[in-house]
This record gives sequence, C-alpha cells and structure tokens, in this order.
Amino acid sequence: MDKTSSIGAIKGIGAKTEQLFHNLGVYTIGDILLHYPKDYDRLPPITPITELPSLFQPQMSAHLLEEPDGAGTQKHLAEITAAVAAKVDKAPFVRASRNMQITSLTIQEQSVKLELVWFRMPYLRSTLKTGQWFIFLGKVTPKGKFFHMEQPQIYAPEKYQSMQNCLWPCYPLTAGLKKNKLSQTIRQSLEELDLSVDYLPEEIRTRHGLAEYNYAIENIHFPENETALEEARKRLIFDEFFKFILSAGMQKEQMEEVKNTFTFPPLAGASMKTQLSDKQANADAEQTVPLWADQVMARLPYQLTQAQKRTLQEIRLDLRGRKIMQRLVQGDVGSGKTIIAFLSMLDAAQAGYQSALMAPTEVLAMQHYQNFVEMCEIHNLNIPVILLTGSLTAKEKRRAYERMQLYHNAMVIGTHALIQERALYDNLALVITDEQHRFGVKQRESLFLKGGQPHVLVMSATPIPRTLAIILYGDLDISVIDEVPAKRLPIKSCVVGKKARNTSYEFLRKEIAKGRQAYVICPLVEESEGLEAENVTEYAEKLRRQMPAEIVVECLHGKMKSGRKNLIMEQFARNEIQILVSTTVIEVGVNVPNATVMMIEDAQRFGLAQLHQLRGRVGRGIEQSFCIMVNTTDSDKAKKRLEILNKSNDGFFIAGEDLKLRGPGDFFGIRQSGLLEFRLGDIYQNADLLKKASEEANLLLAEDRKLQEPEHEKVRAEISYYLDRQAEIVNL
Repeated sequence: MDKTSSIGAIKGIGAKTEQLFHNLGVYTIGDILLHYPKDYDRLPPITPITELPSLFQPQMSAHLLEEPDGAGTQKHLAEITAAVAAKVDKAPFVRASRNMQITSLTIQEQSVKLELVWFRMPYLRSTLKTGQWFIFLGKVTPKGKFFHMEQPQIYAPEKYQSMQNCLWPCYPLTAGLKKNKLSQTIRQSLEELDLSVDYLPEEIRTRHGLAEYNYAIENIHFPENETALEEARKRLIFDEFFKFILSAGMQKEQMEEVKNTFTFPPLAGASMKTQLSDKQANADAEQTVPLWADQVMARLPYQLTQAQKRTLQEIRLDLRGRKIMQRLVQGDVGSGKTIIAFLSMLDAAQAGYQSALMAPTEVLAMQHYQNFVEMCEIHNLNIPVILLTGSLTAKEKRRAYERMQLYHNAMVIGTHALIQERALYDNLALVITDEQHRFGVKQRESLFLKGGQPHVLVMSATPIPRTLAIILYGDLDISVIDEVPAKRLPIKSCVVGKKARNTSYEFLRKEIAKGRQAYVICPLVEESEGLEAENVTEYAEKLRRQMPAEIVVECLHGKMKSGRKNLIMEQFARNEIQILVSTTVIEVGVNVPNATVMMIEDAQRFGLAQLHQLRGRVGRGIEQSFCIMVNTTDSDKAKKRLEILNKSNDGFFIAGEDLKLRGPGDFFGIRQSGLLEFRLGDIYQNADLLKKASEEANLLLAEDRKLQEPEHEKVRAEISYYLDRQAEIVNL
C-alpha cells in the first residue's frame, strides 16, 4: 500500500464511506494525509460547580443573537463547553423511557445545582462511585435555577489534567462522515505507509531548520504540543511552496523549447523582424490587412487606458514572436482585463485559429460567453462563440464538441470542462485562463497540450506584490494593468461595528429605492463543513424580515447546483433580485453594473486581498458605489488592517500593506481564500518561507534542470507524483 492506493483499501472503509471521502476530495491514501485540520481544540480549564454562574454569564451575552424574534425581544443561544469538577455525593438514578434507559445525577454545591444526564449508559451507576471526584466535560445550558449537561464525557481529575496540553484536530467534514471516523482513517493511513524516506535533501532541511517529513505529517494531524505543531506546519508549508516553484520551473524549461508555429496578420506600423518566427516574417512581407481588433478598439464607446494598451501590445507581439507565449496579466479589479482577452482572441480568430478562455466558475463562464456573443453582434463579427461547462446536458455537450470540430476560428468559453478528455480542439492557437491563481501548473499544462502547444495567457485580479509575483509566476512573463478606467468613481468604503447593522440595512433600503442593488457577503464558511447553505439561508431570511416586501432577497452559495446558481445570477443581473446574500462564490469576476453596495459581514475574517476583490464586485457602473465592512471584534489589529481598505482602492498597495502587517505572524492567520493551490501556505503570512523555498528550488534547477542526476531521484519522483495527482484531480 502506498500514497496512490485507493482510500477504499483501508480496512473498515466500504463503498458508502468511500463515497463520503470522495465528497471531501479524498480519493487516495495520499489525499487523506493532505486533508489537514482546519483548527485544533484545546480542553477547557477545570471549573468548580460554584463558579459556573460567573463563567456562564459572559458567554450568554456573547452568544446573544442579533435578530429580534416576532415579539421584538431577543433570543438567547446560551450554551458553553465546560469541564466541571464535582464530587459525587449520591448514586446516579436510572429510569426507563421509550425503550431507552436514562441515567441522571444531580450534584449541588452551595446554591449552584448541576443536572447530568446520559442516554443508554446505565452502567454509570456503578462507575460513578459516591465520594469520588470526577471531571464532567460537555455542553452546559441553564434551565431555570439550575444548570444542565447532557451526555458529558467523564474523566478522573489526574487523567484530565494530563490531557490539557494536548491539541485535538478539527477537520473539514461532510454530511454522514463523523470526525472520529475521519481521525481513525488518518491514524490507520499513518500506520500503513512507510514515511521514513524523505524526498527533501538533508542539506536543505538543515539549512532552514525543517523537520523530517514523517515527524511533520504526524504532528500536523496529531500534534504532541504547540511547538511540534509549529514545526510541522513550517515543514509542510515549505514543501507546498518548494514543489509548486520547482514544477513551474521545470515547465518553463519545457515551454522555452517550444517554437511559435502560428502565423498572425502583421501589426500595422510595427517593425518586428528581429522578434518574429520565420513563418511570421514571411507573412509580414505580404500586404498588411486591417486587423479586427484595431477596428473594434476604434469603435469602443471608451478609450483603453495606457496600461491596457501596453499590455495588449505585449500580448500581440508575443503572438507573433519566435517562441510560444507564456504570459501573466495581473490587473486590479475593474482594470479591464476582459476586453484585453477578447481583443487577443480576435487576433486568433482573424488568423483562422481557435482560442479558449477558461473561467474558474460556471457563473463567470456564462457571463463571458454572453458578453463575447454580444460584442461579436455589435461589431458585425462572424465568429462562432461556443460555451462548454460541466452543467450542460449531454446533448448540449455533444453539440459543443461538434461545433469545436466544425469551426476553425471559434472562441470557446468554459470551465474545467475545457480540459476534459472529450473536449477536442481542431485548430487551437491561444489559451486564456481567467483568475490564474485557481488553476495549478498541471491544469495549465493540460489545456496547453490540448491544442498542440498553443500560446498561453493567464489573468488574475488577485493583487500580489511584484516581489512575490516574480517568485510565484517565474515560468511566466508578467504584464501589469495598474490603471482603472477614468470614468469609474472610486468606491467609498467604511468599517462599522455590529451595532451599526440596522443603520447599514437602512442604507441598503435607500439605495434600492433609487433602483440600485446590493450584495451581502456572509462570514466565510468552508464548503466541506456542510454549514455554508444554512448560514447563507438563515441570513437571507433575516434580511427578508428586515426589508419591505417589495425588495426581493435571494441567496447564493457553493452547495447549489450550477443551473440554480446561473439562474440566480441572471435574475440578479436583470434586477429581479435586489439583494443577493452570498458566500465568496461571487468574488470572482461577476459583473453587475447596477449593484452599488457591498456589505461584508465579519470582515476581519478575510484577507485584505480577498476583501478588495469582493469590494470590486461593485463600482462597475457610472453611479457612486459603497462598501460596508462589518467588524465584529474589538481587536485593535483587525481595526488597523481594515483601515487600510478605508484609505485606498489600489489593490497592489493594499496587498503590500497586508504583507507588511501580517508577515510570518499569526499561527492560524487569515488566509487568502483559494489563492493558488496551497492547503496550508499563505503567500502573505508565510512570505519568508516562500522566498526560501524559491531560492532552494532555483538552486536545484540550476544544478540539474530536469532532475536527472541520481541524487535527485527522490525529488523527481515526488514532483512526478505531485503533478500526476494534480492532473487526476482535474479529471475527477
């Protein structure tokens, strides 16, 4: 048994449980080891019964729900987890109820009374002996004049004290899979695999004080203590960065060897002989023809910014250069990357080639498709535009595949479906991936190989400081669009506390009365926790009660089927929905110019780059737009971070400030959601490790570019596994 073995090969996992693991993205034993805890629980301190009231009252206040009930009063969520020390002064009582035995024990000290209840555990009557002290661990709730605890765990005081320094992993789960089963499976995997062989050379580990892999993987899941956990995270984060940069560097080597075999019409007035392939140079000798992209630019109702013009020129020169293009376009939200993609694809279509644009979500793919169809109609361009996404019916997919074979200069828009096995291209010369950080090296390569080595352009609105961008995208040339269209008004931002929610809701009502629309982003909840839909649904219901009946409130979240998500976004785009309550599923690229308000709940939980992207969903029309960030903590650090967004609309400045503020600090700091493919690493929080991993990867590649030397056999095997697993995940 090795890392590639199916998760079903582990003893005790049947077909049904295996499917539950698949729901988590876990298919192999290697996958389960990478299913890291999202946090760790620590046992609460021991509390005497007499201190329960003083411990409990602050929690009651902290858990007061913000919404009023039908009578205008406030509901209480009064429940805490506590470890209560108590002496048993009488035997438990066992009674039968509905074919179930219920064991109860009431303990009282001074005026404080605690009622303990267990179901189907009658043997406790002999276990809980009179006169002995025990620790009862569980959730406590107030019931009238006494406290109540159901199904508490029972520990001897000395045993509990010995466990208090332990860290207990909390994993992302899926419905039907219990945390104990997940932990048990990970323990079995650690026992089954031989983890003694470390692929990372010893000299690299020594130079940077990195733990061995077997120690790191065991302590990320079941840490001995805080120090062990910190060492484990350091090693595994280094691994993530090292493998990513090493594989990207190896790919760059391969790409640099690929010559440009495509012929594009020459650019008017450009002298490019020294940069052109022989084929292109011969084409240049022919008569210059009017370029569709130039004609469209001349008829646009706005002027491209200088940054857009510069970036487009760099792309067009690459398309006509001696080597295949490998370029990243990094542009802030609202900087106009989509029109650059369209104009670049026009060049390909005019030259008689197909082009493909891959978006990270179906909502965004559909929007690109509709925009491109409209642009072609407006400018009288007879170019087929084809949509290919996973939610299409079998008949629709067959039709798309047929059109891809039929039309040699089609623009193909889609999601990961573009790189599935059945998606065959006839004449692909240009591949564009939107929101590059959501696609891995292998995914880009898969699409690259689909068309017989086409040009590759990747786009990202994630503002990454240039020093880090050069490290992360070392296999790509970089263009930066550092301007936004002049007519766009800067978004007005403010940070408010939770007490200002009603004022914020009133502001939403006023904007909607003007005919505008609003987004409300709920707190970030991982999709695998199974809580996302409930969280958004409950908040949407709360807003419906707050808003007049004529204001339509709808919710959007990742658990929805693609068809439902697309329908909601279409309704929102048509202003049939006035308030869209959503998770961060809308952070990527959707464009609704009529939306003027972005309200973000628990803003302190997000990275600044992600907050900036969310804010960028508004401010796309001619009206003044606003972003309200609700900070639900009293943390000075959170206030300082969010204040940066108050002062600037420049994503690159914000990213740089975020990097300065955060550094390698907080242990479980705020992650930039979805940034690249890192499970643990955060390029801001772990910037120092990123730089070290980059230096080591580049040194290794300088010494042995293809990792063919015998001493690098383990590294080569690990990178091969890393890339192959990426490709398999894409196809699953």
